[in-house]
Amino acid sequence: MGIPTRDEDVALHARILQRESVANVDAFAVFVDPIIAAVKYARGCTYEMARDAAIDVLLDYLEAPERFDPQRGRLFSYLAQSAKNTVTDWQRSATRRQVREEKFGILFELLGRSPKDCLEQSAEVKRVVERIEQSDLSQVDRAFLGLMLQGERSTQRFAEVLGLGSLPAVDIQREVKRNRDRIMKWLVRFGREVFGDES
Repeated sequence: MGIPTRDEDVALHARILQRESVANVDAFAVFVDPIIAAVKYARGCTYEMARDAAIDVLLDYLEAPERFDPQRGRLFSYLAQSAKNTVTDWQRSATRRQVREEKFGILFELLGRSPKDCLEQSAEVKRVVERIEQSDLSQVDRAFLGLMLQGERSTQRFAEVLGLGSLPAVDIQREVKRNRDRIMKWLVRFGREVFGDES
């Protein structure tokens, strides 16, 4: 699907402001593919990264459509630029993510081994395993964390772990993102507790 016309932008925005039930679905149908194409072209990123940015931006817009000012430009331009900015932020934070993942590299080791093998590795590994086992992290969250630490980016894989198969794609994306953010916050707190003295 091509870029929507100005008239389509205006009409769809008006429907979204009126909270028409199908307007949100129409927004995804109209905007997702053109935004993905614009972001991939402008930022040279992967399809999946462009798609994630497009969906995030659309969800943010649909939560507060009144933030968009039609007097300042077209809705498509507003959404596409927001998605490009999102990808730029992700690309800039790639180095920080890499450092964080290296710091927690010991957790990568834990994923493929039995707890007994891990405990035999070193006192450090033992300490990490014990902290994870004593943590409030559920089995589902541990499986989700495992996928994150393995570098998994497929929303579908995360959805399977969370048991979200029956939800619409938009809801799945939102729930996976919410859980990813929550687990990431937990991981940062966990890292501070376990490795705080090494920072």
